[in-house]
Amino acid sequence: MEYTEVMVRYGELSTKGKNRKNFINRLASNVEKVLKDLPQIDFHPRHDRMHIVLNGAPFAEVDKRLKKVFGIQTYSPAIKIPKTLEDIEKTSLELMQETFKPGMTFKVNTKRSDHKFEYDTNQLNNLVGDYLFDHIDHLKAEMKHPDLVLRIEVRQDAVYISNQLLHGIGGMPVGTAGKAVMMLSGGIDSPVASYLAMKRGVDIEMVHFFSPPYTTEKALAKAKELTGILANYAGKINFIAVPFAEIQETIKEKLPEGYLMTVQRRFMLQLADRIRAKRGGLAIFNGESVGQVASQTLQSMVAINDVTTTPVIRPVATMDKTEIIKLAEDIGTFDLSIQPFEDCCTIFAPPRPKTKPKLDKAREYEACLDVEGLIQRAMDGIEVMPIYPNEKFINDKIEEDQDLL
Repeated sequence: MEYTEVMVRYGELSTKGKNRKNFINRLASNVEKVLKDLPQIDFHPRHDRMHIVLNGAPFAEVDKRLKKVFGIQTYSPAIKIPKTLEDIEKTSLELMQETFKPGMTFKVNTKRSDHKFEYDTNQLNNLVGDYLFDHIDHLKAEMKHPDLVLRIEVRQDAVYISNQLLHGIGGMPVGTAGKAVMMLSGGIDSPVASYLAMKRGVDIEMVHFFSPPYTTEKALAKAKELTGILANYAGKINFIAVPFAEIQETIKEKLPEGYLMTVQRRFMLQLADRIRAKRGGLAIFNGESVGQVASQTLQSMVAINDVTTTPVIRPVATMDKTEIIKLAEDIGTFDLSIQPFEDCCTIFAPPRPKTKPKLDKAREYEACLDVEGLIQRAMDGIEVMPIYPNEKFINDKIEEDQDLL
């Protein structure tokens, strides 16, 4: 059947009191972003739900995109029809025949905002229910926990009928919790942390460190493509590439092997903090999971976090690797994350890094370097680009390499 509109319900936004209007407006803006290439669609956000008028747009495509918009609890495709009993019965039957399977139970649930309509809610429930029993075999009514609920809404302008309750991913609309930077590697964990940050309404910008010639263009393309997957949940994400080779070379040349990783991460955090401040962010997010690798022990976190007083938030900090992998598979980043393009976190990695680095030692070794000069030169070389849903970069880079052969 051709649906005429989608009714979107807000879920957690209903708890926001006086701020509810701002949250609803942000959600409406985010929905418009993900559907921007379907210009015939009209949006009508209201205090209790949002109405998306399709105007011929395919519901299957709209459905696929709404499933990735944070802030949506449930939604239902609906059909707008004239306010006659004949149209109500006919459309109800067509809709039930399309979705009903033998053994399912159902009930009719009518709401009537037009109290001048000739049938009240109980009458309409009974009339439509009897009509369906007459035309569908093996139909069984169930009032408490039916498999299908045929919803009939009698409004002033028309009647709207639906019988599907589809689930969104919940959470808060991206942007309602403020702006932050995400330290994005090419691995499994940081894309999952990005997803969880956005689910709580954080508008993130990706900060990715790259170290040519030690890291390849394919590694940079991989990080951009991961951002493209995550942009499905935000409409657009800014990608900030930070040159890091000089810092890594200097640290390797001048500092003891055991502290290479610790001081390197201190520089990364300082750069992320400078970028956050420059771009109006409120916090730094990363994909660290407690105890997973040497740089993620509590002792390492103390030695690394020492360089900033900005909140550093770790959404996957207490998750097992298997939990992180499962979520990476669910959001579509896992297969790309395991592609073998080395990022700057793996090059120059010492064979025996300190798992319990001392804060005073980390400060002492870092003080031997031209910290301000190294950071400023990296800041001068950053590049910012917007990335949109499902943008591809790796294949383009592979094709460029093949052309050069």
